[in-house]
Parts: sequence; structure tokens; C-alpha cells
Amino acid sequence: MYKYSKEHLEYLKQIKRKKIFIMIMRISIIVLFLVGWEVLARLNLINTFLSSSPSKVISTIDSLIQESNLFSHIGITLFEVIVSFLVASIIGVLVATILWWNDTIAKIVDPYLTILNSLPKVALGPIIIIWVGASTNSIIFMALLISTFISIINVYNGFISTDIGFINLLKSLNASKKQIFLKVILPSNYKTLVNCLKINISMSLIGVIMGELLVSKKGLGYLIMYGSQVFNINLVITSVVILGVISYLMYFIISKLEEKIKN
Repeated sequence: MYKYSKEHLEYLKQIKRKKIFIMIMRISIIVLFLVGWEVLARLNLINTFLSSSPSKVISTIDSLIQESNLFSHIGITLFEVIVSFLVASIIGVLVATILWWNDTIAKIVDPYLTILNSLPKVALGPIIIIWVGASTNSIIFMALLISTFISIINVYNGFISTDIGFINLLKSLNASKKQIFLKVILPSNYKTLVNCLKINISMSLIGVIMGELLVSKKGLGYLIMYGSQVFNINLVITSVVILGVISYLMYFIISKLEEKIKN
């Protein structure tokens, strides 16, 4: 049976200790933040009417659960986020592949991608409602406008930045463009693709919340809008906290996927 050397075992221990340290620091930061926030609120050093507090957030969550509203709002927002996230990611990779495959098309559409990505999506909200209707479709469409173009740009830039040496090597061996793409471009850009997924998480959440602020009658964005209208800061902060939890969980899933790909 193969035995690891002492140096290798020590190296593995260092990696494990580093992972544990990072996890402890992550947890410590959020715990210290929550404790500090609650202490400042209890000592009246901050105005809880404007900033709420962890205990009031928990109380608001409990109230929403008692009213049987919380999970329906979370479910609607989560559905919209997942749909927009998946669609934007798929479109981003497909379009980036087409642009890499055909340099002429890439040069034609490059300035338009930049222009479309820089458009103020919120200002287009009323037009989107007219085009798509005041429904879940308009919310998802808004999220796609925000996340799709940046996905295309990031993935395409990763594709064209692939080490030209590997590409030339396969060309010298008479490899087809399909073989170059599958053997060099995709394997070389798995980090780019994973980072694109991570960015799409936040972009999709932003797009969905923006859409819900405009047209939704349910969802976390609706709770934020409603809480603002009735000056219920506890409801607003609670919705934001839940959005943060959803964002972290999605990020965690992508990170685990990244680890499995590495292994």
C-alpha cells in the first residue's frame, strides 16, 4: 500500500487547517456583526425604526410564518431566480460559443453587446411591462436583461483569452474546430464558466427584485416595496436578510459543484 511522506502529510494538514480557519473566520464575521447590531440596538445607540435589529428580524420572520406568507413569497422569488439564472447561463455559453466559432459575427455584434449591457434596465421597466405584461414573465425578462449580456461578455472574453499555444498545437495536428473547442477551449475555461455562474446568481437576484418592485404582488421584492410604503423597516430588512441567505445558498451549491469538477 502506498504511504504518503511526512512532508506530504504535513502539507495536507496545512490545507485542512487553512480551510477550518477560513470557515471559522466567515462564521465569526457574521456572528460579530449580528451581535454588534443587536447590542447597539439594545443600548439605543442606533435608531431601530430606521435600522431594525436581529431580534426584530426574527420576530418578523415568525409573524410571516404564522400568517402563512413567508414560504409562498420565498418560493415565488426563488422560482424566478432559478429560471432566470439557468436561462441566462445557458444563453451566455451558447452565444459566447457562436461568437468564438465565427470571428466575423463576433466583430459585428461586439459593440452592440456593450451598448445593450450598459442600457439602464430599470428605465426599460415600463416598456417591458407593455411588451411582456405585468406578470412573472416580465420579472424573468428583466432578470435576463441584466444577467444575459454580462454572461455572454465574460464567457466570450474567457474563450478568446485561451492560451494560443495549445490551440496552435492542435491545429498543427490537423484538429477540427470542434475538437479544439472541446479539448482546449472548454477545459481551459472551467473557472471562467464557474465564475460566470457565481456572477449570474447575484445578477439574477438583482433583476428579479427589480422586476418584483415594478409589477409583483408576491415575492421578497414585493415585501420590500410594501414595507417601504408603510414604513415597516423590519419587513424590509427581513426580506433583505432572506435574500442574502438565498444568495449564499446558491453560491454554496456552485462552490460545491466547482470542487467536484476539480476532483
